[in-house]
Amino acid sequence: MDFLDTVFFRNTVLEWLIAVGLALLVLGLLAGVKTLLIRQLTRLSEHTRNQIDDLLAAVLGRTRFFFLLALAVLAGAQVVELSDRVTTGVHALVLLATLLQIGFWGNAGIDQGVDRYAQRRMEEDAAEATTLRFVGFLLRLGLWTLVALVALDTAGVDITALVAGLGVGGIAVALAVQNILGDLFASLSIVLDKPFVIGDFIIVGDLMGTVEHIGMKTTRVRSLSGEQLVFSNNDLLSSRIRNYKRMQERRALFRFGVTYQTPRDRLAQIPDIVREVIESRDETRFDRAHFAGFGDSSLDFEVVYYMLVPDYNAYMDTQQAINLELVGRFEEFGVDFAYPTRTVYVEGEGD
Repeated sequence: MDFLDTVFFRNTVLEWLIAVGLALLVLGLLAGVKTLLIRQLTRLSEHTRNQIDDLLAAVLGRTRFFFLLALAVLAGAQVVELSDRVTTGVHALVLLATLLQIGFWGNAGIDQGVDRYAQRRMEEDAAEATTLRFVGFLLRLGLWTLVALVALDTAGVDITALVAGLGVGGIAVALAVQNILGDLFASLSIVLDKPFVIGDFIIVGDLMGTVEHIGMKTTRVRSLSGEQLVFSNNDLLSSRIRNYKRMQERRALFRFGVTYQTPRDRLAQIPDIVREVIESRDETRFDRAHFAGFGDSSLDFEVVYYMLVPDYNAYMDTQQAINLELVGRFEEFGVDFAYPTRTVYVEGEGD
């Protein structure tokens, strides 16, 4: 008898070879179609403004090899005779592979959609972008939970009993990881209440920096000196946070002193000079300038004005310009700035 006619597990060697060949052919075709579609969609996305082709390319790019292999095995199984048990097993494996693949496709779609929209909204509303990232996490969690439940139900597991058991076990787990859960709820509070968002400059105690990432357990901040600061979300919300990004105006206060030899009439004109100097600057609003008191070696003035923009560099540039102009105006006016001095009077006895 010819070897090809030898029967193994209800099918001849020739039938098994045909099945394997068909499976390999289907696998090659599916892989080729996947590569071709991704290439065409990527090329198309370079010439279009809509996001659909980008989304399709990202989703197809997450097509896993095990899914293509499962489809190829299913195709090959159609040309051979299998026992009911093996047929059921093949169908179950294909269904499981399909569910997992749907999860990867959905995950890619959520990631692509949320990231694209968050990037567009970051410049206009960083708070909304932060919320979107958290919504994306919830969508991915819900997707994989649904995939897991459907897979378990397909495998014959009693989901009702499982959910009830998870509820009881969840209470015990919650007690064991209450600190972690505290950070998770704190993360939810940060996302919903928005005390700060990505890109905000905040000060917490004696630490400060720009918010880089708001995670489920920690928030990461880039300090002015360059290192990364990591805060527990729960501890962060328990602290007093100063958010300088939300500042609409910056109140600026500075003091200076003039010598005691300055005549009274010139002292009275100094607040008006300061007003003129500040009001001549853009993005400033003058508030007050007063002869505030008598120092050890100076007559002290106190000045308050507002910067109409919150940027710190703009404030420092403006303060520098004010200082330089005051130096020039006081030179013209004949007023000297004071510096620490001490006068000693010595009384001597006559000869």
